[in-house]
Order: sequence, then C-alpha cells, then structure tokens
Amino acid sequence: MELRQLSYAVAVADTGSFTRAAHRCFVVQSALSHQIARLEEELGTRLFERGSRGVRVTAAGAVFLGPAREALAAVERAHDEVVALGSQLRGTLNIGTITPLAAVDLPDLLATYQERHPAVRVTLRTRLVSDLLDQVRDYGCDLVFVDAHAPEPPRGLLARNLAHEDLVVIVAADHPLAGAAEVTPAQLAGGTMVDMPPGSGIRRHNDAAFAAAGVTRKVAFEADAMTLLEPLVARGLGTALVSAASAAGMPTVRSVPVTGVPPRVIQALWKPSGASPAARAFVELLRERTPDVLSEEDGRPCASPTA
Repeated sequence: MELRQLSYAVAVADTGSFTRAAHRCFVVQSALSHQIARLEEELGTRLFERGSRGVRVTAAGAVFLGPAREALAAVERAHDEVVALGSQLRGTLNIGTITPLAAVDLPDLLATYQERHPAVRVTLRTRLVSDLLDQVRDYGCDLVFVDAHAPEPPRGLLARNLAHEDLVVIVAADHPLAGAAEVTPAQLAGGTMVDMPPGSGIRRHNDAAFAAAGVTRKVAFEADAMTLLEPLVARGLGTALVSAASAAGMPTVRSVPVTGVPPRVIQALWKPSGASPAARAFVELLRERTPDVLSEEDGRPCASPTA
C-alpha cells in the first residue's frame, strides 16, 4: 500500500469522480484508476462503486477512508514538524467556517497570522456545520468556526467559545408582526417560515427552540446561504430567525426581538491530537486575540457528545 494510493482514494471520495480526482492529483485518469484497482486488489474488496451517476463509496470504502485520511495527515504533519525546526514556520493551514461569521473578525486574524508566518499557505472553505464537523474530525480542516447547539464541543474536539449571538425574527415590511415590540415562537408557528437546511447549526438551534416551546412550525422554504433568506422573507414567503448581526445587514426586511429563543454560541473547534505547527500557531493567536465568553479555561474537552 502506497501513500499515493491513499491520496488517490481520498481524492475520488472527495470529488465523486475519477476524472476530477485525477485533475486534483495532477495525474492522468488511467494512472489513477490503475492505482485504485491495485489498492482494491490488495485489500480484497471494492472501495468504490462506478455507475452512470458517478462514483459511490462502498461500506468498505467508508471504513478505509478514515484511517487513510489520518495517515495522510500524519505524513503532512511529520513534514511540517521537521520544517518548523528551521527559522520560519511553513506548511498549510486549512480553516472552515460558517457564513456569515459576524462574531469573529477572521480577516483581521488572518492578516496578523500572515504577518507572523508569511510562508504558511492558508485555505478557507465555507460549509454547513455538519460538514465542518466531519472535516475537522477527518483532518480535512485544522480548525473550524461554527454556530453550536450547546456550549460544549462534540467528543474528541476542543473549543474556544467566542460569542453569544442573540436571534431576532425578520419579517416583510408589510407583515402584521412588523411593528410588534417582540414576538414568541408560538406567534411565529402560526405562519410559514424560511430557514437554513437541517445540516446547519442555526437550523438545529431554531428547531430546538420551537421544540422547547412546545410548538410545531412549518418551514416552507430552505436556503443554504443566509443571504438567500432576506429576499424570501421580503417577498412575504415566510418569517425567519437569524442572528441580530445578520439582520442588521438586511435592509429590505424588518427585524423584531423574539422571546423564548436562547442566544446561540459561536465556537472555534479543533482536534487536540495531531495538530500541525501551523494549526498550533493559529490556535495560539486565537487565544491571544479573542476571549472565551463561557469560561476562564478555554479548550476543555467535552465529556459527552452533542452531535
């Protein structure tokens, strides 16, 4: 089993295509396919099912990919650790984040980080919270910024709790609740709502708030970007719960305070074991530049999962 075979298998799983995986790995498709076939022959099982609709990871492939990602991450960390012994920190820092991230001035953090470590290459990606958690667990990201359902991190991850964000309801300008002093989940449940998909942190937070209030709401529209909620609400297609910071940048709708919905927690999450020198340097900067809003001691491991 060779490292390039592990790299090719991960690329196929990530891209869902042998062609796109070959492009990502800078090899011709025939060479990549040949190495995957050799790997499957050695393992005695198929890692991928090839079909007209693309490539699907088999059950055996799903079991194989976790350790494969860890092995590749370990090799990269070993390289970075040796390089870090030199005069300048090098390597790659992969950061994942929800969007928008109003509670953290990420560009300012990255500007300071680049000043201190100009040889580190930084990559940014935006995803739903469920995807970001998978990324940080599988070493696809060194650190992620998420909106959390609970103040404690999922099992196996460390957290720095960066902010509490109050939520408000946004409504169309001519909506009956537009002039209200405040609203409750029960009032909102009487009409239709728009929200982010179930894989997002804010959707999970909102669903839990309505469940705690003992009311059932109707989510008629889902959008995978916060910026898409404003035009849906402005056209009267429903109301939406968003952070007060997000609502402040939505001029075409009205925001109304809401009671019975707790603030959400914005966290930075990272894996305590196997962090690269570049990742450790960013965590140090984060601790230096941002407070932990929930405790004096940041980065404590969670005793039980919150998933």
